[in-house]
Amino acid sequence: MKARINGLNHVTLAFADVERSLAFYRDVLGCAVRAVWADGAYLEAGSLWLCLSRDENTRSSPHLDYSHIAFSVPDVDYVALSKRVTAEAIVWKENKSEGASTYFLDPDGHKLEIHLGLIGKGPAAFRHRGVTEFRAGAGSYATTGF
Repeated sequence: MKARINGLNHVTLAFADVERSLAFYRDVLGCAVRAVWADGAYLEAGSLWLCLSRDENTRSSPHLDYSHIAFSVPDVDYVALSKRVTAEAIVWKENKSEGASTYFLDPDGHKLEIHLGLIGKGPAAFRHRGVTEFRAGAGSYATTGF
């Protein structure tokens, strides 16, 4: 088998102010704080390690492209978390994706999303996008399988 990656280990985000970003990720998004030091912090979001790292070259506004980080949210938490996020953060995009999503900026302009994911729910979730093939694990489904 060809060597490959097998998951996401961690995400590091540059930020300007440790306390401001720590408060946002802890108090607004609900991340668990695992370590804090003068110029950063490690947080946990489910199985994801998130590193906040102070950087004097931190962006001052969001990048113009669509790149963003999407966090999974349990069904039972989505509405409450979405309300909290939209009350505390700037919304940068209206949801037009499959499933419930809220797109928002963190205090340093990183584009984020909370999402009720559908990729594991099979090909029907992508029907409207014109997907010609859906691959899940070792198998694949042709469009006729929709």
